[in-house]
Amino acid sequence: MMNAEGVGFVDPAKVIGQIDVVSGSTVADFGCGSGYFSFEFSKAIGPDGKVYALDILPQALDAVSSQAKLMGMHNIVTKRANLERDGGSTLGPASVDWVILKDMLFQNAHKHIIIAEMARVLKPGGHAIVMEWNPKASAIGPDKKLRIDPEELKVLLLASGLSLEKSFPAGGYHYAFLMKKA
Repeated sequence: MMNAEGVGFVDPAKVIGQIDVVSGSTVADFGCGSGYFSFEFSKAIGPDGKVYALDILPQALDAVSSQAKLMGMHNIVTKRANLERDGGSTLGPASVDWVILKDMLFQNAHKHIIIAEMARVLKPGGHAIVMEWNPKASAIGPDKKLRIDPEELKVLLLASGLSLEKSFPAGGYHYAFLMKKA
């Protein structure tokens, strides 16, 4: 059961607080949605950094762009992207320090393409946070048939050439992996 503060849901500030984000970093938020993580990364990397908020839905990008302006965050760049296509982010190879991939893979048939794109855009030594719905969690979230087993996701991530730095719970309904590119 959750209390009024929404305990149990992912708190981007707490997740980012568990990792070593350096001021001036470049971040790609794959499937940014409402910008939940884009805004927190924007604060963490400061004005010298850059967040690429990527989504296929123009209305999501419009909302992120408007909110960023209201919040005075000038380091967020929104880009329409079909991440289920090779090179779909349109970002250069080895161009970002961080990729955040939250609640996106369960919605897509071509998970391996999205993961390969994530690995392609990461700089050597770069990191990715991959977060998905816990298959054992409550009725909140997508149908359990759509959720990805953590071990299955780990196999996909390791097959992309990334290494696992750690796994961690991310709220009561999600699990997360911190991956690193060699």
